[in-house]
Amino acid sequence: MDETLENECRTAFVGSQTPIFVTRIASADEVSTESLAAMKSRLSAAVDLLPNTQKYPVISYGCTSASAVIGSEAIEDIVRSVREVDLVTNPLRATIKQAHSYGVNRFALLSPYVPEVNVPLRKAFANAGISTEVFGTFAEPVEAKVARISERSIMAAATKLGADSSVDAVFISCTNLRTCSILDQIQSAIGKPVFSSNQSLFWEMAREISGRFPSDA
Repeated sequence: MDETLENECRTAFVGSQTPIFVTRIASADEVSTESLAAMKSRLSAAVDLLPNTQKYPVISYGCTSASAVIGSEAIEDIVRSVREVDLVTNPLRATIKQAHSYGVNRFALLSPYVPEVNVPLRKAFANAGISTEVFGTFAEPVEAKVARISERSIMAAATKLGADSSVDAVFISCTNLRTCSILDQIQSAIGKPVFSSNQSLFWEMAREISGRFPSDA
């Protein structure tokens, strides 16, 4: 159901000489912990559609909330059972790594989803030593509508959350939200680092394949 991740990936890696292969996993029209967990049983078949002619520098599973529900370690085990790869990542794992790289641990978290989906995500961050006490959501369960939340609305909500003096960074969750073109504007407005699911995922992927986004950028 994701309409955003692939397009933002093309922009992030424009000019890269590294080939990018894409495969997809069937997912539900509405997001719930049950629908997210269901992707676990379909993951190996999706990975098996990637060409089996090389060792991959990185394979990324592109769903933040499902990564929290299924677990990064379980995702990695499944991927490695199907393809030879140096690094297996996902937006949740990449965001935690990027936050640690920047030395931040107090997120203002903006999510598009309903409470049952937000709970495991916030718990995963807490387990990694990152607080999300400042939190906002669009409470939208329908994926097609998530993809159509305007950049203006995302920017307004993220700027408001990030202005809270108790946080040292903003994280905008969900690979289906259009974020990459507005992150710099939000950061300029609040004077704090601003991450998003897609940006953090691309950051870790690029570090692995080319060092294009160094940790101190």
